[in-house]
Amino acid sequence: MSIRVAESAGFCFGVNRAVELVEQAAQSGKKVCTLGPIIHNRHAVAHFQEMGVEVIDTPAQAQPGQTVIIRSHGVTRATQEALEARGVEVIDATCPFVKRIHSIVSKAEQEGRLPVIIGTRAHPEVEGIAGWCRECKIFENAEELAAWAKSGEISPDFPISMVCQTTSTESLWISCENFAKKVFTNLKIFDTICKATEFRQSEAASLSKVCQAMVVVGDTHSSNTGRLAMICREHCDRVALVDNASELDPELFRGVADVGITAGASTPAWIIKEVNKTMSEITKVETVQEDFEALLEQSIKTLNTGDKVTGIVTGIGTTEVQIDLGTKHAGYIPYDEVSADPTVKPEDVLKVGDEIEVFVVRVNDQEGVCQLSRKKLEGMKVWDDMATWCEEKTTIEGTITEENKGGLVATVKGIRVFIPASQSGIAKGGDMASLVGKTTELRITEVNRARRRVIGSIRAVNAEARKAAQEKIWSEIEVGAKYHGTVKSLTSYGAFVDIGGVDGMVHVSELSWNRIKTPAEVVSVGDEIDVYVISLDAEKRKISLGYKTAEMNPWNKFMTAYSVGDVVDAKIVKLMTFGAFAEIIPGVDGLIHISQIANKRIGKPEDVLAEGQEVQVKITEVDAENKRISLSIRALLEPEEEVAEEAEAVAEETEAVAEETEAVAEEA
Repeated sequence: MSIRVAESAGFCFGVNRAVELVEQAAQSGKKVCTLGPIIHNRHAVAHFQEMGVEVIDTPAQAQPGQTVIIRSHGVTRATQEALEARGVEVIDATCPFVKRIHSIVSKAEQEGRLPVIIGTRAHPEVEGIAGWCRECKIFENAEELAAWAKSGEISPDFPISMVCQTTSTESLWISCENFAKKVFTNLKIFDTICKATEFRQSEAASLSKVCQAMVVVGDTHSSNTGRLAMICREHCDRVALVDNASELDPELFRGVADVGITAGASTPAWIIKEVNKTMSEITKVETVQEDFEALLEQSIKTLNTGDKVTGIVTGIGTTEVQIDLGTKHAGYIPYDEVSADPTVKPEDVLKVGDEIEVFVVRVNDQEGVCQLSRKKLEGMKVWDDMATWCEEKTTIEGTITEENKGGLVATVKGIRVFIPASQSGIAKGGDMASLVGKTTELRITEVNRARRRVIGSIRAVNAEARKAAQEKIWSEIEVGAKYHGTVKSLTSYGAFVDIGGVDGMVHVSELSWNRIKTPAEVVSVGDEIDVYVISLDAEKRKISLGYKTAEMNPWNKFMTAYSVGDVVDAKIVKLMTFGAFAEIIPGVDGLIHISQIANKRIGKPEDVLAEGQEVQVKITEVDAENKRISLSIRALLEPEEEVAEEAEAVAEETEAVAEETEAVAEEA
């Protein structure tokens, strides 16, 4: 007789982690207790009790100063919070695979989805999962799921997220999955069967097909162990489920040539060895450890270079990261393949228990090792992202790295993206180089993975943003509204100003209080100015803007700053037969009557003055109503009494030429 021991027999990663956490805590001298049995095995629990580790049933039993370890099956959110409220140190030994399910159902609830759990209702793992959401549904098989769907309690289009107990059988999960896909239209499926469990069950099935008898070792109350026994019974008539070696019945193996041994995830290695030794004594033959590669060809995943696979981080060494792929191969990631960023340390981005996707670089079947890369997969994912962004017209960020003859080059997650000049968002002849070194929003318009070519557009993003801004402005704009805009272009009759996606026109007459011939005398393209809405035509999409304001009115400035009697510097701007006009401030002129130009009679103003000449004058009169100012040079040359008499003498003459002055001013 030959005895074949399954390679997967015994502690899985999650259970082994929990056991190690308890042992470490106990050896540190802490007062340790576990909330419920740490694993489903009475022998392991008894072993820990000998080490001084107690078992409590509820958080209320925890005492301040104790270290409480949460079992590998996990607990509800309420239980965990109750423990933390007791003032004890909490060590969470929940299996990382189970912890992931907690996150899935919690997130599903936040998204308004109903969590559906496939598993045994009374199992601690399932109870714990259900405790991470306020409402969920639990079904033990596809028949229960079907009955619920047909009851009318749930609509076929109701959003559902479906998970399964980590130790569920693959056949049970597939039957539930297939039914759910046919009935529910808004369904998210998460295959949460533990890969180690899946492999263990697959190996048990393969082993039971070639052995005449099977021994399943484990706690009889363990769901995991019970499922192994059930799987074995599907292919083998003689199956013994034993807690330890003392329960082996020699009669079961009479006349049997091959016996297989497997064990549940919570079965300590020493119990498996004891069963193996006892079987050897019963049969008087040596135990044979077999290579199950041929037997498990269908159940063990075949690895090939170039595959994308999922694994669990089991260790972080000094030069590599160890990965459990759920296969016969020992997976590892060299440090330089962890990330494309050379400054990243593996321990900063990975931790033991993390489930990660990796790229298979090299497979060595003889040595049973597999070199993996996380960096290469990240690069591949970026190309997948590029294709998705292109298809979904997603706006992303890129850094402009260079300008070339045809346009710009941006870097997006390490990928070179070419942006044609026509898509740069810069007007023809504009300065594209000004964008180099800047981060900007763009859209992917073409992806050619084979040629490793990606084309992007900044213009498309700008156009969409401009359209949105236009709609916003037209929904809010009204006469009198003020905007801070940018001068976009100039014409002979005015300036066009962008007020945030919409262009309005400032007529030349609205640019300045002074007489100007062209808008360029006041503003330039690119200037940022404050404008206000004078009128608008929503149907024709036309807006008239004003730039000059009352505060900018030179007459108001003059009235605020000057008064009769002030002596000011002025510039002669026009000579007339009756006098000279002098500019006090831009836009405000005063008249120096010919009699006020000198302290003697002169024939004509140009005998004394010239256009452009700077002179000092005195303000002798201000007509605010008609906006007229009288000035005098003579007043600064003679006593004020004589000037006053002379002023009265010419008052009537000044009035007489007033109309002529207005006509000349308008003509000018």
